[in-house]
Amino acid sequence: MSTKSEQRLQWRRDKARELSVKGHSQRQIASIMKIALVTVNEDLQWLRLQAKENIAHYIDEYLPAEYENCLDGLNNILTEAWTMSVNGEKRERMQALSLAKDCYAMKLDLLSSATIVDRAIKFVDRHKSKSGGQGLTDQSEEVRIDDTTELR
Repeated sequence: MSTKSEQRLQWRRDKARELSVKGHSQRQIASIMKIALVTVNEDLQWLRLQAKENIAHYIDEYLPAEYENCLDGLNNILTEAWTMSVNGEKRERMQALSLAKDCYAMKLDLLSSATIVDRAIKFVDRHKSKSGGQGLTDQSEEVRIDDTTELR
């Protein structure tokens, strides 16, 4: 259960985020909220660190399982599509083959991006080991994810 001061702090940070998302500068946010510029700076910095931790958790915990679920689901759909392509009427067979083709394309996309997922997981693991399990909070390193994107 959070205290009143924790609730006020959370409200202030949420409001600072809202105003930042709407394009306000830190000075404008401080003026609108009638708080010190340094407080806005600290709140936005804290929000950025939270975002980094959330991304690290997502990559480390959620992404690998969802990736596997997607592949399993596509395999199940493929199995059913091939069954329908053999047993159905001509129109149903053509639709089933079209579905199978789409599934193969989706699987290829997923499998092609497997290296990106693997690199992202390794990136998070490296930063956990460097920071004693604290995730990405204090580290700043460039990592090549694919041909066009870099994580810092």
